[in-house]
Amino acid sequence: MAIIVPTNKSVEAFEGLHLYHGDISNCSMRVRMTLEEKGLSWESHHLDLKKKENINDDYFGINPKGLVPTLVDQGVVHVESNEIIDYLDETYPEPPLRSPDTEAEMLEWLDLAGSIHVPAVKPYVYSTRIAPKVAKTAEEERKYNELQKNQELKTFHQKHAGGAMFSDEDIAKSKAILHDCFTKLENALAGNRWVLGEQFTLADISWIPLHHVLIGCGYPFENFPNIQRWAASFHERQSFREGVLKWCPDFSKV
Repeated sequence: MAIIVPTNKSVEAFEGLHLYHGDISNCSMRVRMTLEEKGLSWESHHLDLKKKENINDDYFGINPKGLVPTLVDQGVVHVESNEIIDYLDETYPEPPLRSPDTEAEMLEWLDLAGSIHVPAVKPYVYSTRIAPKVAKTAEEERKYNELQKNQELKTFHQKHAGGAMFSDEDIAKSKAILHDCFTKLENALAGNRWVLGEQFTLADISWIPLHHVLIGCGYPFENFPNIQRWAASFHERQSFREGVLKWCPDFSKV
């Protein structure tokens, strides 16, 4: 469980559930969907990532990586989206988004989604659509590098700083990882309505935003018929409409 002791102590006085999130953030989409599935009330603290509203001392004092989402539950700060949705399902267990029979496999799907975020998802999304939208000024670059202590994130953002482009090697690596992962998802969905069978679980919630964002970036899902069928099913869920489409109806237009 990823719990942070914030240096920005103002959030420790929060009562109830508060979510710092970004409309276009696939990681934020996971948490919004989970809150909707649970029917939980929460206070929104929306950060416009295109305006770099996350790059300031106040927010880095809440989340030391400057990432969204951040969940604050009764003054306790939780980070990392897949750990947040796992926490929410354990803490607010009705309706359940897991089954004891498949919990270990579910957690593997969450771990896999988290593991490909920086090496595969971010390079593909930034190189195809987002990099020009979130380009930093020289002053914003300076401020980000001052605040950011995570070397993996610093290295990633240096690759598109100042109008630079991701290398062919970066893009090829990203595409290879995504292909392997979505082939695994395609096979898991064979004969199943949802990733783990007939029950909608956190495994689905972890991967649905990836599909939404990547299809908006032109990722070729046409060779994955089971994934296309799965997508048609989750498009009917209220949690998808409220947690994803309400905030980011069409990623291709971001």
